[in-house]
Amino acid sequence: MTHVRYDILRMVRNRAFLALTLALPLVLFLSVASGQRHATHDGVGFPLYFMTAMAVYGAMFAVISPGARIARDRASGWTRQMRITPLRIRADFAAKVLTAYLLALPTLALLYLAGAALGVHLGATQWLKLTGLLLVGLVPLVVLGLALGYLLPVDALTPALGGIVVLLALLGGVYGFQLATSGPMFDVMKALPSYWLVQAGKAAIAGGGWPAEAWIVVAAWTIVLIPVAAVVYRRSTSRI
Repeated sequence: MTHVRYDILRMVRNRAFLALTLALPLVLFLSVASGQRHATHDGVGFPLYFMTAMAVYGAMFAVISPGARIARDRASGWTRQMRITPLRIRADFAAKVLTAYLLALPTLALLYLAGAALGVHLGATQWLKLTGLLLVGLVPLVVLGLALGYLLPVDALTPALGGIVVLLALLGGVYGFQLATSGPMFDVMKALPSYWLVQAGKAAIAGGGWPAEAWIVVAAWTIVLIPVAAVVYRRSTSRI
């Protein structure tokens, strides 16, 4: 718990990083949705649609971006110092996962408040379902951020993380259109967690739920990425 507490303090004290992570999806939402509060998209109000889209984008960016902090720790030698302490790898990973989620939650909360200010009305069950499905769907992206943090050098990581989030958002349909609705490309899209994160928003709005395929995709990515992150961690720290 001491390690977790200090990891959280480090994140909070990095004001520029924190402000950018929280402000980017919020500014995008307000700048686009404010002028279209009476428009509709796919049968729902545009502010509601775009709020869920930006919630997916902002949450993905929030949970994957701590990988940049890991890369900086490696470059500065801090990771090496942690390796000679009794701290277990599992505990270190748990702290990183917790801080990633603690960064995603205020991102979602700010977007929810902004959406409500623009007339978005959802029931308590819908808010809870949307948040719960998003948090579950983000698990493999959290692990991906950790793996990339230990794999890539700090100079390459920032553009890599940004590019990955944009690509996942594009393939997942965050920007309001799908690259395909059938065929091999559509199969690739449905094999990505980001696609089901977008569907989580639609499920919460319509009152439905995730299909079994969504749970399988999220679980499969998580099961594959966890040992990959562990291997990358060990190789990275053994070279320091």
